[in-house]
Amino acid sequence: MPIRVVLADDQQLIRTALRMVIADIEDVEVVGEAADGEEAVARTEELRFDVVVMDIRMPGVDGIEATRRITMGAGESRIVVLTTFDDDDYVYGALRAGASGFLVKDMALDDIIGAIRVVAAGDALIAPSVTRRLIQDFTSARSMEPARPRRDLTAITDREREVLTLVGTGLSNAEIAERLFISVATAKTYLTRLLSKLDARDRVQLVIIAYEAGLVSVTR
Repeated sequence: MPIRVVLADDQQLIRTALRMVIADIEDVEVVGEAADGEEAVARTEELRFDVVVMDIRMPGVDGIEATRRITMGAGESRIVVLTTFDDDDYVYGALRAGASGFLVKDMALDDIIGAIRVVAAGDALIAPSVTRRLIQDFTSARSMEPARPRRDLTAITDREREVLTLVGTGLSNAEIAERLFISVATAKTYLTRLLSKLDARDRVQLVIIAYEAGLVSVTR
C-alpha cells in the first residue's frame, strides 16, 4: 500500500511542487491538501492518512496547534514539520505537540520524500542543518511553557542510558552501533526498549528526554 500523505501549507506553490513530485512515485500518494491548520485538522478527520507534511506558519490555526490537535486524535498520527527555519523561533513547540520530523523548505524535494518514508515507517527525522538550532530553541529560556520535571531514568539500564545519550547527540542507529561495538539490530532493540520504558512517541522525543535529563548539553 502506498504511503498516504496530506499536504498542509498556505503556499499553493509548495503544495503543487510536492504533489507533482509525489505523482511520479509509486509508494507515496497525496490523499488531501489543506491551506491552513484548521483545514489540515479537518482533512485528517475525514481521510485515511499516514503522514501529514505540515507548514509551521499558516493563517488562523498554525502548524503547531494543528499538530497538537491531530496527534491527540485516535490512531498513529505522523507529522513532518516543514519550515523556513531561519524565521521560526518557536519550532520547539512542535516537539511537544508530537511532530516526528523537521525539515526545511530549501531541502531537495527528493530528501523530503525520503523523510516522509522514514516517518511513515515509525521512525523520526530531523534535518541535519536544523538539529542544533532546534534543540537550542527547545531548551532556551524563550519557551513560555511551564518547566517540566526531568524524566525519571531509574527504569533504564546503564547501557540504555548510554544509547539514549548517543541518540540525543543525533547519531543514527548505525552510528550508535559503530560507537558501542554492537550490531545495528541490537542498537534498534535498545531504541525500542527506551521508547517503551520512557513512554516516548519516537526518536525525536528521545532526543528531548536526553536534553531534559542533562545527558546532553547545548554549547552556545
